[in-house]
Amino acid sequence: MTERIAELAAEHDRSAAFPAESLRLAHEAGLLTATIGRPYGGQGAGVEETARILHRLGRADPSVALIAAMTLTNHARQAVRPHWPEELYARVVKESFERPVLLNHARVEPDLGSPARGGLPATRARRTTGGWAVSGTKRFVTGAEGLDWFLVWATTDEPEPRVGTFLVPGGSPGVEITGRWDQLGLRASGSHDVTFREVEIPYEHVIGLGPYGPAAEQDNRAGASLHLPLAALYLGVARAAQSFFHTFAHARVPANLGHPVARTERFRRTAGEIEVLLAAAEQLVFDGAARVDTASPDYTPEQALGARVLADRHGVRAVELAVRLLGNPGLARGNPLERHFRDIQCAPVHAPQEDIALLALGTKALNP
Repeated sequence: MTERIAELAAEHDRSAAFPAESLRLAHEAGLLTATIGRPYGGQGAGVEETARILHRLGRADPSVALIAAMTLTNHARQAVRPHWPEELYARVVKESFERPVLLNHARVEPDLGSPARGGLPATRARRTTGGWAVSGTKRFVTGAEGLDWFLVWATTDEPEPRVGTFLVPGGSPGVEITGRWDQLGLRASGSHDVTFREVEIPYEHVIGLGPYGPAAEQDNRAGASLHLPLAALYLGVARAAQSFFHTFAHARVPANLGHPVARTERFRRTAGEIEVLLAAAEQLVFDGAARVDTASPDYTPEQALGARVLADRHGVRAVELAVRLLGNPGLARGNPLERHFRDIQCAPVHAPQEDIALLALGTKALNP
């Protein structure tokens, strides 16, 4: 399954088309429903298993992996702490076992930027006689054109405004993609801008509705169940780059050398450095994920944040080393290493970004 997804990845990267076929393959393998809780009839995959799924998918096609990650983590949150309206979630689960059903949050806004840095969303939920009418624009909504559910973070228009996440079905009247994703990496992730124009939803289709304050802001220390699997996803990209680096090193036989460059000290030393970087990062990520699953009392949110910072740094550095050693062939559009190099640049972009993570880590270190 992952081999077929990897075969499709280059064309999806070139066209930036939504990777529907790859997501269908992932669904048929049970990967998009792996984190659905056992009470709902799912496997209840934990953080470590999720990280390993995304590592494999990231190695095949990180755009597919990122779309899958958003769905998997939403199911995982529900399994740990149910918060969806029960009847609605039961319907979502039933459909998810029948076909790929994609979920994702819509939080980032043009003016606000990432909620990881604080602030009140400009998107508004207007109270109507039958529910809510949601209006506003969100940015970088991964998988936008294929989403079955947008989880829209918005502020109510009430005299005393509240904030919450409004559950908007994909394809609803008034939902429009207003800005196309055209980035350096993860080109097939479809992380478009989406505008909601008076999109009507039932009153009960909202979660976490309450006053704006510290409880409503994003907790950058929390979220190990997302930080670690995301780090694993991009380590999968780095492993794909490493694989091509090895293939090139064994196949390249310069006329003046007479044997593969894999036998040269220069290539062997770089291969060793890449392996050290990736193996160490994977140990941090997978061991940390296993400790989250067992609720290890000595594993802190800061450790998970730190693991992601180091994993992102190591992944980016490993791919950079491979590209630098190969030179022009490493940057040739016909070689997958060029695509892996572009994709790995997206690793540090995810919230909370490195400066926010380091601030949390430093604050904890100075005030234990």
